[in-house]
Amino acid sequence: MTHTARRMFELLEPICLVTFFADECNEELAALGHRTYWDGYFASRAAPLGRVPAQVVHAAFYSFADGEAARHIPSAWETIPPEASLAARERGSAASVRRILGDELARSPGLLRAADLTTKAATGAPMDGRVMYAGMRTVAVPSDPVARLWHSATMLREHRGDGHVAALLGARIGGTQAHVLEALAQGIHPPESFGRLHHLPKLRLAAVMAGLRERGLVDADGRFTEAGRELKQRIEALTDELAAPPYDALSPAELDELVTELEPITAKLVAAGSR
Repeated sequence: MTHTARRMFELLEPICLVTFFADECNEELAALGHRTYWDGYFASRAAPLGRVPAQVVHAAFYSFADGEAARHIPSAWETIPPEASLAARERGSAASVRRILGDELARSPGLLRAADLTTKAATGAPMDGRVMYAGMRTVAVPSDPVARLWHSATMLREHRGDGHVAALLGARIGGTQAHVLEALAQGIHPPESFGRLHHLPKLRLAAVMAGLRERGLVDADGRFTEAGRELKQRIEALTDELAAPPYDALSPAELDELVTELEPITAKLVAAGSR
């Protein structure tokens, strides 16, 4: 099932990424009145949690630097209800998937079946300890097949993300440190140039790198040590293990069918860069 969880991540992640890469979601959120991309991001992604304070959003999202959530929450909700932002995210994301896939694939029996099976997996996992996933479980599943596929893929993404946070905590890796390890795993050097890091104050980045060096996870040149590479691999393996339970809801035949139906969908999205 660990292999299954990794394969499903590979197949479902391009569906979720339209939310962040394609234009339609951002346009929908801007039309509501959100002033920046990040206002819309925080307002819509955190919306299933309700009107919680910035500290709760920061804890649940985990990977943002101190103070980043507070720049957007709760101000992004002051004139725009969380429910409106959530609905805009769904509309825009589904519109992106539909545009990229084209009418023939978006209306195909294969997509309908993929949406049904993904939803079966996404709605059958335990919620204990899964804050973001539990929040998404409170949101009504859309009836439209394209929207349902995106929604259920996003539920599974949040489920996996909650498990990833648990794996990082167990390894004593903070959110910003996690971005350094991910940058190095992607071959980005210096890791401080990674898109999720480069905007942070230089002193903050220097402290993060110093902490990783003290633990022997990166060397003086800011590259992985063997210990750092092994730790990153252990975190990813545990993340896969913790992401497996939703797929227990599917029989082996259903899992095979889901992979078969998702492959052409994912291929089209990957070819377009989920944009």
